Amino acid sequence: MKAVLIKEFGGPEQLYLGTCETPQPKANEILVKVAATALNRADTLQRMGKYPAPEGESEILGLEIAGTVESVGAKVTKWKVGDQLCGLLGGGGYANYAVIHEELAMPVPDGMSLIEAAAIPEVFLTAFQAIQWIAQLKEGEHILIHAGASGVGTAAIQLANRMGAIPIVTASSAKHELCLELGARHAIDYKTENFEESVIRLTDGKGVNVIVDFIGAPYMQQNLNALAIDGRMVMLAFLGTPKLEALNLIPILRKRLQINGSTLRARSLDYKVELSQDLMRFAWPLFTDGRLKAVVDSVFDWEDVADAHRYIEANKNKGKIILKVS
Repeated sequence: MKAVLIKEFGGPEQLYLGTCETPQPKANEILVKVAATALNRADTLQRMGKYPAPEGESEILGLEIAGTVESVGAKVTKWKVGDQLCGLLGGGGYANYAVIHEELAMPVPDGMSLIEAAAIPEVFLTAFQAIQWIAQLKEGEHILIHAGASGVGTAAIQLANRMGAIPIVTASSAKHELCLELGARHAIDYKTENFEESVIRLTDGKGVNVIVDFIGAPYMQQNLNALAIDGRMVMLAFLGTPKLEALNLIPILRKRLQINGSTLRARSLDYKVELSQDLMRFAWPLFTDGRLKAVVDSVFDWEDVADAHRYIEANKNKGKIILKVS
């Protein structure tokens, strides 16, 4: 089969379209003919040699797919050849074919194209895990979502809104309109505003109950200061830096704060299956009736994968960047 491969660790120019062996499904797995995959920051880190695939997973880039069932393993009971699905992978999405455990596969929501469906798995599962499973966001609470126009950010805005919470986001001003359309109540321009001061003003001095952060050290002090009593923060990435020279920890004790770090790729199969099933119960009816949507910024042919990686690294996208596989 064809797949996007890496010549050597480095920049986007190291990606090329080559050939490799087609994976074979195990007893509980499905072989999927991939129609589309999507870019994630993890892909760029793996390309640079900074985020290796977990043991036993494909070393081919790509953490999510949408496509059509090509064949099924001997013990698969829930899927048949020709079914359309999307789902989360440990790796292998940038390819003609990929294998996925039958319990991780999710049906394409009614009325949705495969291109759109490819924009769902990684970001909606990550956002749902962060705000529902870990932070346990409640109706009426304020949530601050950094990188509000990113893939996870656009998913988190919508999910929080449907949970009855009040989303506030940080994003560059050019991306505010999209965030507000998706349900954010307020959008803060992180380039020109102090988000801590804005949050305190918008919440009448109380602070937000939940923060979803991707930035790390540069935002840490302001995040602690912006959280309310019994506030919860979920850290998903360090797009800034993980290292701090100084930090005032007093807010953690004074406000009884909870700080959680989380990744999804290395979680156990059972965990990811349960998370996928829980997301489907909550979100699939909302996708079907249009109350949730997959936010697609742009679609690149996979022959232009290097350009797609340059695009995400330039932070130009609003929502997901899709690779169309042919």
